Amino acid sequence: MAGNIMVAQSGGPTAVINSSLAGVISGAAKYMNGASVFGSLNGIEGVIKGKIVSLSEQVEGEEEMDLLSKTPAMALGSCRFKMPRPENGKEVYEAIEKTLEKYDIDTFVYIGGNDSMDTVLTLSKYFKDKGIDIKVVGVPKTIDNDLCGTDHTPGFGSAAKYIATTLSEIASDCAIYDLDAVTIVEIMGRNAGFLTMAAGIPTFLGEYAPQLIYLPERPISLEKIVSDIKEKMRTSRAVIVAVSEGVKTEDGEYLAAAAPDAFGHKQLSGAGKVLEQVIKKEIGCKVRSIELNTPQRGAAHIMSETDRKEAFLLGEKAIEAAASQKSGVVSVILRDGEQEYNVSYSVESADVVANAEKKVPQDYINKEGNFITEKAYRYMLPLIMGEVDLKYENGIPVKFKIDKTKLV
Repeated sequence: MAGNIMVAQSGGPTAVINSSLAGVISGAAKYMNGASVFGSLNGIEGVIKGKIVSLSEQVEGEEEMDLLSKTPAMALGSCRFKMPRPENGKEVYEAIEKTLEKYDIDTFVYIGGNDSMDTVLTLSKYFKDKGIDIKVVGVPKTIDNDLCGTDHTPGFGSAAKYIATTLSEIASDCAIYDLDAVTIVEIMGRNAGFLTMAAGIPTFLGEYAPQLIYLPERPISLEKIVSDIKEKMRTSRAVIVAVSEGVKTEDGEYLAAAAPDAFGHKQLSGAGKVLEQVIKKEIGCKVRSIELNTPQRGAAHIMSETDRKEAFLLGEKAIEAAASQKSGVVSVILRDGEQEYNVSYSVESADVVANAEKKVPQDYINKEGNFITEKAYRYMLPLIMGEVDLKYENGIPVKFKIDKTKLV
């Protein structure tokens, strides 16, 4: 009988990351009959510290699996731990080996984004170099949709659905007043503007706004933004502007930036506030800025069923790959053709996905750099389709909760 499976989650939350977790558990029954599934609390740190729970015991039936797949954020918890290289962190790797050996682990699954896939790559190489027969596979996750090697990432579709719906509702709110006003909506996205791109969906579906969208992939000057807004105000008294938190000026600098995080990434916020002050000064009308912030990440009440289903199948695909003796790979989505939405599931080498960043294609942005093209809209639309039937108690969606006190 093959060994057991350990799974962990890392990075920022999404609405469907637990659907991938449910897919891993399902894949264990489907492809590794007899294997127990263990969960590491707080990502790879849980493996290092030996904080492990039994998912086989806590997620036993179809009803629990279904509820888990509809629960946002990380049921196992997350971390922001940067793995050292083996030569610089001997004690870390020895602790990981000890934990995996204790639970007779044959396969380690890491669900996460760019940095998590670096952990998949690093661990798989380490085990191979040491002759240790443990497969390491990744499952992609990020609302930013910036992972290479896959057409899109689980989490993006639900976040895009939330953003598109919110912008549509903001447009309805702004339209009721007969006065000149500018509303700026700041949306997450450090270097990739996929999330902000989703703000344009309502306009393609017949809403009057947003009228302007600015992405990090197309540098823009403050003067051009002010000029664009003035032009739109010729035909609309209420102008809505969607701007990425990572929008850059023509000199390549972020419009607003703070100190870097543990991975060296700049933590961005305030692009909307910067624009608010500039527009007040240059145009003088009513201006307000809205930062969507963390609700973009785990809005399960408006989860995309397409997103949930694909996240689940990617979890299963990772286990199928491990059962086929593959390691150092990431399960991915391939889109077949552009006219109709058809996808297939495959695996990609982790070195293609790790430490790389996918950007919005230039043909998804209009010539003026202030809106998206129909090609971008067609790319996103299938990903937000489908509604999820949630279970409610006392008016609030029910969430699955792993008992983290039951360490094994």
